[in-house]
Amino acid sequence: MLRQARRSVPDPQRARAARSVALRAVRVLRLRRGWRIGLYAALPEELDTSELIAMARRRGCRVYLPRIGARGPARSMQFAQIGTRVHRNRFGIAEPHGPALPDARPLHIIFLPLVGFDRRGTRLGMGGGYYDRALAFCRMRATERRPLLVGLAYALQQREYIARAAHDVPLDMVITERGIIRCTRIRGAP
Repeated sequence: MLRQARRSVPDPQRARAARSVALRAVRVLRLRRGWRIGLYAALPEELDTSELIAMARRRGCRVYLPRIGARGPARSMQFAQIGTRVHRNRFGIAEPHGPALPDARPLHIIFLPLVGFDRRGTRLGMGGGYYDRALAFCRMRATERRPLLVGLAYALQQREYIARAAHDVPLDMVITERGIIRCTRIRGAP
């Protein structure tokens, strides 16, 4: 249902939403020269990130995209800096060549794709668990410096409540074409 709703957004509305989200992200988060930003190369049904990537690079940010590791139980994801060469992985997602960060800790902000979200920051992804595994350290200690986790979505992807599993890593905020949702953490929730 949520994926179908996301797919049904007309092209002109997609373009306006992507621009609105990019402008809002740059303005609210005040992207700075030298920051390491994790982004994603959007699939056709996801909110397009190409404008946000271009804006971040113009501001002097170093932009990293996810790169999916080998198949199997370890199914890992690392972030590699955007360079001149990219290839499509087995899911059809553009990935950069070149060295990757050992983990996501050095990133200042990570913008995540999602299928659905709620006000508490619970994120429904595509079901592979790549982001949850790559960001598991964010659940460990609240005192450790960690990246700001920001979901990018259409407003129609918001739900009242999404059940959160123990392995889910909650978002700090979500940016949509209608505004910014600063996620609330519920005491006692995983």
